[in-house]
Amino acid sequence: MALVALGVLVSVLLWVCTYRVLCLLNSRCSAEWNCRLVTAAHGVLITCLSYKNGFIDNRWPFTDPGLPNSQYEEQIIVLCLGYFLFDFSWCVYHGTEGMVMLTHHCASIFGLAAALILGVSGTDVIGVIFGAELTNPFLQLRWFFKETGRYRTLPAEINDLLFISLFAGVRIGVGGYFFYTEWTNKRPLMLFKLGGTALYIVSWVFMVQIGRFAVRKYTRMYREWRDKSTSYKMKVSYSNGDVNNVK
Repeated sequence: MALVALGVLVSVLLWVCTYRVLCLLNSRCSAEWNCRLVTAAHGVLITCLSYKNGFIDNRWPFTDPGLPNSQYEEQIIVLCLGYFLFDFSWCVYHGTEGMVMLTHHCASIFGLAAALILGVSGTDVIGVIFGAELTNPFLQLRWFFKETGRYRTLPAEINDLLFISLFAGVRIGVGGYFFYTEWTNKRPLMLFKLGGTALYIVSWVFMVQIGRFAVRKYTRMYREWRDKSTSYKMKVSYSNGDVNNVK
């Protein structure tokens, strides 16, 4: 256990050092800019590592929850726990996030730490990590588009659509199926079932917020398209009328 604790400490220092290096390299950028770069890097890295665990190593969370952790799973969890401890501390210090996001971080830290301490359910915890972190880089990219004044561009629109689709499909759709399999399997401890439930509820809170955003966004886009279409038709009609009058 002392070795695991040392690994978590090293992981925290790794993410802190990465953040500090970015602050030095991007001294003209805000602290949030550099923190979001770290967040995006963590999302991409953990998604790839989690993908290997499930799809290549065949540690399938839907059929193998509650099993003893493999060494590779513990390495992923240590790396991820170090990040969440860093990011939670950063968010509290800078006051950038609301209660929902802080609750999500607390639940994530609790679940990751429990998997390390108890030595079980690494497969299901990493499955949750994969679903949660898959959408994170798109969320960070959206912030960077807005921050640089490029939010009303085609790449930003594609990014928004991918983010909304993946969040609904993976975190809510696939996550709902995983929620069912976790509760119907007798192997996982109640601790992990309750932790997974808390994270799934938080995902639904995010989904409601995203749904409201999507309705506003695409309703506005439809109205703008309709107004432009109507204006174009009126111009064409007026132009044809002028031509007919000349004839």
